[in-house]
Amino acid sequence: MADQIQIDVLGALSEVDAAAWDACACPEASDGRPRHPFTTHRFLDALETSGSVGLGTGWQPRHLVARFDGHVIACAPLYAKGHSQGEYIFDHNFAHAYERAGGSYYPKLQFAVPFTPATGRRLLTLPGHEDLGRAALLRGAVTLADQNQLSSVHATFCTAAEAEAGREAGLLHRVTQQYHWRNDGYGSFEDFLGSLSSRKRKNIRKERQTAQAFGGRIVALSGDEIEPCHWDAFWRFYQDTGARKWGTPYLTRAFFDRVHATMRDDVLLVLAVRDGWPVAGALNFIGRETLYGRYWGAVEEHPCLHFELCYYRAIDWAIAHGLKTVEAGAQGEHKLARGYLPVQTHSLHWFADEGFTRAVAQYLEAERRAIDEEIEILTSYGPFRKVMAED
Repeated sequence: MADQIQIDVLGALSEVDAAAWDACACPEASDGRPRHPFTTHRFLDALETSGSVGLGTGWQPRHLVARFDGHVIACAPLYAKGHSQGEYIFDHNFAHAYERAGGSYYPKLQFAVPFTPATGRRLLTLPGHEDLGRAALLRGAVTLADQNQLSSVHATFCTAAEAEAGREAGLLHRVTQQYHWRNDGYGSFEDFLGSLSSRKRKNIRKERQTAQAFGGRIVALSGDEIEPCHWDAFWRFYQDTGARKWGTPYLTRAFFDRVHATMRDDVLLVLAVRDGWPVAGALNFIGRETLYGRYWGAVEEHPCLHFELCYYRAIDWAIAHGLKTVEAGAQGEHKLARGYLPVQTHSLHWFADEGFTRAVAQYLEAERRAIDEEIEILTSYGPFRKVMAED
């Protein structure tokens, strides 16, 4: 059956029917929200039509579509990358080693959602075609790399199930970590605070009081509550953060217009408003079970406002709407004291050079042991009350 599958390589998402893509990306959305909003056709299309990815960005679309008997059974967001920026599971050390050995690391192929360190499916399959579809997409990417003499294929922030399927197919499995908040059936933010040690509980209450005394009010907006003026304000915040972190912001202004037009029901925008003007804000995307924190920025500095808008308001909203998890983005051990615990994240890697593959495999094995140990240690130092000891 595998030899009857046709793999097409697309230079733009507009070359595939949106309904066919979403039937693989988010079949559960027929009765509600998509589990992973970032792999929907509308999100990836917003990146392309806004010019945030494409010519001159280092993210050139090479999406894969697998058809069996003329029907789309699997698809994947795949990019030819000219650098390692905007990935958040970074491979700069691989690139440097590869080029020191005389090879050309770029371009490479990457299954990914650009600029989005959020776990989700990268090998999108029609229900009932998981094994066949994943195998076809992985084989298609490796064949594309081999035909074009590219150094490597990567899949970043894939699911644990995809990581296992990729490992069985011969790809290298890398484990890294993030900090996520988990809803343990809390009825309110106070219920969540009750699960913490007294010191952490007091610290969070103090931070929230400090933040809320900034001289204005905090609003959480979604859907039609979001107006174009709110995006104007958030664009200023995003530009400031992007300039400080990356030099040049990854996303264009047009991206936020596209999100407003096609995805505002999937957005939670938390704004701090003072004297009638937003002075800080946090942008979240809403999944079926998870709230994904993406961007933050401010034009005024106020103590603890970052923690309030990005972490505590996200927890508040997740509890109120019955979500299981908050993913607050990449990095940040400071999240640990605020109820976000370390969890594994996964990626897959294939290299054309066998000797380089063996060297990376040894490195990843040592890295995984270190990550597992770090997660265990950090979890033990987490903010939650210990079962055998009272505060």
